[in-house]
Amino acid sequence: MGGAAARAARGWLRAALAGTALFGSIVLGTACRSPADSPKEPPPPNEDRTAPVQLPGVDTSALTPREVGKWREYVSELLAPCPDQPVSIATCVSENRACNTCLPAAKLLVERVRRGDSRSEAEKAFRARFSPEAVKSIDLTGSPAKGATSPVVTVVEWADFECPFCGVAAPLLKATVERYPNEVQLVFKNYPLSAHEHAEAAARAAVAAARQGKFWELSQAMFASQKVGLDDATLLKLARDQGLDLKAFEADRASEATADAVARDRKQADELGLQGTPMIYINGRFFNMELFDIRNDLQPWIELEIALNSSAKPTPGAAAGGAGSGAAATGSAGAAPKVQGVAENSKPASGGKSN
Repeated sequence: MGGAAARAARGWLRAALAGTALFGSIVLGTACRSPADSPKEPPPPNEDRTAPVQLPGVDTSALTPREVGKWREYVSELLAPCPDQPVSIATCVSENRACNTCLPAAKLLVERVRRGDSRSEAEKAFRARFSPEAVKSIDLTGSPAKGATSPVVTVVEWADFECPFCGVAAPLLKATVERYPNEVQLVFKNYPLSAHEHAEAAARAAVAAARQGKFWELSQAMFASQKVGLDDATLLKLARDQGLDLKAFEADRASEATADAVARDRKQADELGLQGTPMIYINGRFFNMELFDIRNDLQPWIELEIALNSSAKPTPGAAAGGAGSGAAATGSAGAAPKVQGVAENSKPASGGKSN
């Protein structure tokens, strides 16, 4: 073959090979790959490329590969909850740093990713649960309390007796105190919403019942009677059923001191930013029901608080009637006027809206 012919043949071969490569790249490029499945996908700009895919003590087996990638990003970029450990959550856990909330934080982020939270939602839940700035000091003076007399965990609830969401929360909180009678104390504060016709009267009835040591009995009866309605006739019947001295009950219910007690509770909640009832604080940290589910998240939250703040293991109560016996069941939290959580929390809750 002559020189010209050979050059032409080589040119044709190069063009053919180039066309084949182009065709192959187009065909192979029709499948979209998720970042987690593509080894050449660049990491997010701030991601710590040295962060391990797994951390000791953290189970990510319920996550898809894409979700593991998201979780890895979060624990690599979010700082440890302890201010004296200026490292990522991943570094804190992998190096076993002196911060006992790093491992729980990494586990919480697994759960938030599993639930399908966005980055901002997962971050809000992390900060609400573990940020030191979220802990608030709450004055418990004069508020009815039941459960542990020297609590490891103090649960404070602001509630409205006509609020259906408060009616759902009441038995869950009661069961928590009964499950951990030696560790958990429940403190109640009134927040009657103006949208509920009989809420103010019911709140005053609760304060009057507390003066006779019957707060918890009457409050439970009022929550159970929400569908009936809490007009004056019902409140008197419930007070009679609980064995209250009706003359003293009526006098206390109408007194200025009772009105002041309800107003103090309401003012304190307003200062904390209440947006609805129930509003629950656990060891000074807001249990935000826009971020957390009271049915599924309350008990793990309580158990973690016990683990973080006590050398003893949680000791569930054997019987439903085991909690809140004696003075702690019907008395007030005046012996411990302030509570500050070891974990942290702030802000208000969802449910009945204030007006």
